[in-house]
Amino acid sequence: MSQQKPGLLERLARGPVICAEGYVFELERRGYLQAGAYVPEVVLEHPEAVEQLHREYVRAGSDVVEALTYYAHRDKLRIVGREDALEELNRQALRIAHRVAAEFNALVAGDICNTTAYDPGDPGSHAAVRRMFEEQVAWAVEEGVDFVIAETFSFLGEAQVALEVIRQTGLPAVVTLAVHRQGVLRDGATPEDACKALADAGADVVGLNCARGPATMLPLLRRVRLAVEGHVAALPVPYRTHPAEPTFQSLTDASGAGAFPTGLDPFLCSRSEMAEFARQAWSLGVRYLGACCGAGPHHIRSMAEALGKTPPASRYSPDMSRHYALGSDERLRRHNQDFAKDL
Repeated sequence: MSQQKPGLLERLARGPVICAEGYVFELERRGYLQAGAYVPEVVLEHPEAVEQLHREYVRAGSDVVEALTYYAHRDKLRIVGREDALEELNRQALRIAHRVAAEFNALVAGDICNTTAYDPGDPGSHAAVRRMFEEQVAWAVEEGVDFVIAETFSFLGEAQVALEVIRQTGLPAVVTLAVHRQGVLRDGATPEDACKALADAGADVVGLNCARGPATMLPLLRRVRLAVEGHVAALPVPYRTHPAEPTFQSLTDASGAGAFPTGLDPFLCSRSEMAEFARQAWSLGVRYLGACCGAGPHHIRSMAEALGKTPPASRYSPDMSRHYALGSDERLRRHNQDFAKDL
């Protein structure tokens, strides 16, 4: 890590840290990644698209460039017949992240995630998962990341394995959990108990990401914040979830059909809603903030600005005073403003 670049814990000590996630959803929307498997083959096939999205998120206010290695583990690549490209994909993703981070003095994060292979009742699966984490984390360390994110775990046991692997490197660890509609993790732990267990085991930041939108993540965050003394993370999906349908996987459209994953557009949060979430989470004492699947750079910029940051993209934040008909600038033509009164 550069001597001139403050690390994660230094940045958290002096203010909020913004981390943009949600790469696979955004790249799927842009036509570079397939919904379903969500394997980031785009890293190999269209690296320029990954690099551009990283740049957009950092310009919008992300302090972290998170390497696109979500679902880039051996089990997922085997499913799509690309296991032979495992190391190449991981290293390519890490190097792309480094290139963009260097432009902005941002942090580079390695990323490991839920494997879909973990089974609480099968010790053999625990060993297999550990091996997958070990190889991904080893490549991240060799490529010089500043810290490692372990994300989107719905099993506490799997998150604990991930944390153990990261802790062996000596790098800071951020561990986040995805809480589905049952309200507890799949092995029975409550969000607050799971986060406390991870913090007690040495995670530097613990919290929640994915699955839940702002409205249904906030109540859980309050419980986590009370249970954990250290840094807490919150990275919701930008969708209007509600108590009856608390996750974006459970949202249904007007016909009653499931909206996940490609029918979620009508449920998308506005940028002001994400900004309000950032303010409320900050007021709870949450310092590591961002957004997950479905977020665009405009959401990240609004969250950053809500927390007092002025990222490069703030140069282009809305200024309706200059709108030809709805604005107030005295240089505007009055007849357009008069017309707009009847719009």
